Amino acid sequence: MKNGHSHLFIPGPTNIPDSVRQAMNVPMQDMRAPDFGDLTKPLFAGLKRVYKTTEGRVFMFPGSGTGAWESAITNTLNTGDKVLMSRFGQFSHLWVDMAERLGLKPHVCEVEWGKGVPDNEYARVLEADKSHEIKAVFVTQNETATGVTSDVAAVRRALDAAKHPALLFVDGVSSIGSIDFRMDEWGVDLAVSGSQKGFMLPAGLSFLGVSQKALEANKSATMARCYFSFEDMLKFNDDGYFPYTPPTQLFHGLKQSLALIEEEGLENIFARHYRLAEGVRRAIAAWDGCRLCATGPEWHSDTVSAIVVPDSIDARDVIRIGYEKYRTSFGSGLSKVMGKVFRIGHLGDLNEVMCLAALGSAEMALRDAGAKIELGSGVAAAQAWYMSPFAESVKVAAE
Repeated sequence: MKNGHSHLFIPGPTNIPDSVRQAMNVPMQDMRAPDFGDLTKPLFAGLKRVYKTTEGRVFMFPGSGTGAWESAITNTLNTGDKVLMSRFGQFSHLWVDMAERLGLKPHVCEVEWGKGVPDNEYARVLEADKSHEIKAVFVTQNETATGVTSDVAAVRRALDAAKHPALLFVDGVSSIGSIDFRMDEWGVDLAVSGSQKGFMLPAGLSFLGVSQKALEANKSATMARCYFSFEDMLKFNDDGYFPYTPPTQLFHGLKQSLALIEEEGLENIFARHYRLAEGVRRAIAAWDGCRLCATGPEWHSDTVSAIVVPDSIDARDVIRIGYEKYRTSFGSGLSKVMGKVFRIGHLGDLNEVMCLAALGSAEMALRDAGAKIELGSGVAAAQAWYMSPFAESVKVAAE
């Protein structure tokens, strides 16, 4: 017999607040009814506030963030277009793969896994592109595979310094709603997110922020698209409707999750994520032989920590033991870091004691897998941080 709850500490899907789950427990309704827009139109407005845009708009597509990736590309670019991308983890790699498969010609900056978008190299490439052959620049704001966050604002500065007109694409799947993101201020043209991360919902909705510049590019884009067409969404969304059957229950959940986000306040949410993440990072620093995959504090992610285990340990054993023995799910290492890394997701509906539970379970799983760490060392380091006056008062406010 299993008592209590199983514990979910992967970087998505994240834990769903009870009030959000309860909000989705409603009868099916007519998505063509005259009052359906009473439910959906406030959702579009709420998403714009999370994206920090007044000038753009946000589309909601049934599907995961990958669908919004595809929509962003096919609605604004043309086959054969040159684009600037970087590869430093599994998800930035998958974005490059999609671009190639859709017929784009990526200029790819290869970066050590553990670092992020090379804004200095981007600046060099953009400055050299005098004929403006590059039509779009891609930034993975938070690389979930390695626990690395990149500086979107720095890429915007590089574009502006080069007076380059390329569109700016941002993968914000594991950042928007959890880490500071400013669509209008940073001049982001396409921004992708998903329901199962900071929005604290089941997977099944993808969100795509679209600037007026991107909407204008859509008018001359010739790539084939159907399900993810901007044109179809534009015909229906302003009245609160969709070109196909929408996931109505998820809309009810989103209504409640947006209410929770607004009640806490975005800046407080960003501060909480930093506070929780820093406790996890201090715990990892206390584990002998372990370290973060992120190579320096400038890359630290506040939504997920990727932990490199000692060479003698297989991280897959840590994940298996955590799941089978301690009923705790940790994120696995992906691609190049498989077997070398396990991940603790610390985003969404989360607090200090939940993080301490993750760390305590990770310590036991690490010891069972053969790591020579001192039990309680990481938990104590995190406790000391969470109890400190600085952690209690820290606010990561907009600069």
